[in-house]
Parts: sequence; C-alpha cells; structure tokens
Amino acid sequence: MDFAFDARTEELREKLLTFMDAHVYPAEQTAHEQRAALASPWDTPAIVEELKAEARRQGLWNLFLPDPEHGAGLTNLQYAPLAEITGRSPQLAPTALNCAAPDTGNMEVLAQFGDEAQQKQWLAPLLAGEIRSAFAMTEPEVASSDATNIETRIARDGDSYVLNGRKWYISGAMNPLCQIFIVMGKTDPDGADPRRQQSMILVPRDTPGVEVRRAMQVYGYEDHYHGGHAEVVFHDVRVPAGNLIGEEGGGFAIAQARLGPGRIHHCMRLIGMAERAIELMCRRAVARTAFGKPLAQQGVVQEWIADARVAVEQLRLLVLKTAWLMDTVGNKGAHTEIQAIKIATPRTVVDILDKAVQLHGAGGVSQDFPLAELWAGARTLQLADGPDEVHQRSLARRELKRYL
Repeated sequence: MDFAFDARTEELREKLLTFMDAHVYPAEQTAHEQRAALASPWDTPAIVEELKAEARRQGLWNLFLPDPEHGAGLTNLQYAPLAEITGRSPQLAPTALNCAAPDTGNMEVLAQFGDEAQQKQWLAPLLAGEIRSAFAMTEPEVASSDATNIETRIARDGDSYVLNGRKWYISGAMNPLCQIFIVMGKTDPDGADPRRQQSMILVPRDTPGVEVRRAMQVYGYEDHYHGGHAEVVFHDVRVPAGNLIGEEGGGFAIAQARLGPGRIHHCMRLIGMAERAIELMCRRAVARTAFGKPLAQQGVVQEWIADARVAVEQLRLLVLKTAWLMDTVGNKGAHTEIQAIKIATPRTVVDILDKAVQLHGAGGVSQDFPLAELWAGARTLQLADGPDEVHQRSLARRELKRYL
C-alpha cells in the first residue's frame, strides 16, 4: 500500500487548499450574515452560489465521482485527501464543490443504476449544481437501521406506481432547490426474500400528494446550509412506472451500493473536522491564561492535544487503507474496513470535538465558534448510514465466523 499523493492529487490538493484559504474560510461569517437576512432560512445565501461558480471555474467540481463521464474520474484514494480538506468547513466547502450529501449519493445511484432518460432529466442538472435532491429512506414508525422494516408502499397501478408512507430526517428536503426525491419503499411486501421486497423510485417534489411537513432539528440545529432534515409524507403519490430505478426488488442492493462510498466520504470529511478542532484547540491554548499560566502549559490540555493528534493520524491511515481497498478489490472486498472506519471515525472525532469545546469554555457551546455545530454533525454520524451498533454486530459476526 502506497499512500503517497500522486501528481494529480497533489495538484488538486494544492488548488483546494488555496481555494479554502482565499474563498471558503472568509465566506463563513458572510454566509451567516446573509442567511440571517434571507426571507426564508432555507434559501441559499448569495455567497454560496459565488463559491460554486468559483470552484467550477477552477476545476474543483464533482470530485467525488470516479466515473470520468460524469465526474473528475478520481479514485477513492485520490479523493480522500480532498474530502478531508472540505471537512474543515463542512457547511460550505462540500456544497461549493458540488460534493455534498445527499446529492453525492443520489448522483452515484443515477450514474450507476439510472436509465438514459433518468440521467438526462435528473442527473444532468444535479451534476451542474442547478438543483438539489433528497434520499427518502428513514421512517419514524420502524427501526430503519434494518432496511427490511421499511413500510412505505410502492404499488404498481397500470403504467404508474402509487406511493404511501411517512419518512423523516430526509436530508435536503427543506431546500427550495430540492426538486427530486429518491424514495425507498416496498413493491413486494409479501415476498419470500426480505431483501428483494424493496425498490427505489424517483418522485419529483411537486408531485401531488408529496407533503414536506416540517423540519427536524438535530441537537437544536436545523442545518440550513444542507437544506435541513425534513419529515415528508407521501399520500397517494402517483408517478410514471418509468421512474423506477433499476428493477423491482433491487432497492436493497442499490442502497448498499449507495452507502459504501457515502460512508467513506463522511469519514474523510470527519478527519478534516478533527483537524479544524485541533487547530482551534491550539490557538485557544496559547491565547488564554488560567491560574497564572497559558492553557498550553496545563498538563491536561497538552494530553488532549497529543491524544487528538495520535488519534487523527491513526484514523487517516485506516481511511486511506479502506479507500485503497475499495479501488483495488471493490466495496465487498473492503467490507470489514468500511465498517471499521464507520465505527471508529465518528466516535473518535466526537471525543476530539468534545475536548475542543471544553477548552473553549462557554465559547465552545456558543455560535461564535464552529465547534458546537461540528460536534452535533459528528455525533449524528454515529446514527446516519446505519448506527454504530449495526456495524459492530456485522463486523463481529464476520470475525466470529472464522472460528465457528
């Protein structure tokens, strides 16, 4: 395994670091101010569109897609250090590069499983950053960590499908630019194979019967930058049969294909969040004095910073190994490592952010520093894309299987 940056990665990395310093970090405060002045908190601040235009002009666009027909054609190993950099400003940088979830996963689904008409109607404007999208899977009435529990019904009726169900924490759905949902539901609820009962289907937001009911908070935040997390009800929603993605019963397999890259992208960005936290810790430690000496000279603070550095270096190597395996042996071959980083990265980064909050005192929980919002986002990722416990269960069973 050689994790040295190749020439293209190094070139893009240098461009992206410059872009962050020159455009993204200075825009953070501007974005907050512009959002406060908007008629709706879900509208996009003008500075975000300016960042998108500049990123596209510089060729820092759709970096996540390995298919050169649609994206930058980077491998997972090439993309990993770039995603880490965007994680330093997770509210602005991924969106600026058109590399923000849930659009990334939805574009991957459409690129891999969508037919020509679906790609023309929905993938093309998503790739251009003209519209946003949402992925509707999680439901409040069932344990959605087990996808076989999904109850939303997708029933065939002639040349159409009719949807009925209730979803929540549907990321991006509050954004006015969100024009399309990828909805997972059951087309064959009585099928013998519980993993062949589900399908995925495209539902335009303006379809009659689609009700975006409310925004769901995450630890008190509404995540305006990424379009919120909504409760959405589908009541007798009728769409053409041609909106089905792939074949009936293929939803579970598509979901697994979608979540593999999504999990590693989250972990890459989390490392960037941890690096931002360490930077803020160090700046705070040398600038503040307590009990007669700088915080940087307090033993416990030094332990926090040292432990954070060790943990980040370990995580980065594991994420890079996972990216390398995905490139060389595929997602199935990297299954153990994908689960390992999904378990280890959010847990560790939450701890680093928690120490950074503690070091900042009251400022750490305030809106004057990004730490509280970063903590909420990282903590949520212990639930998103499958709770940690689900991955621990699967990983343990895989380990135990060798001894049974």
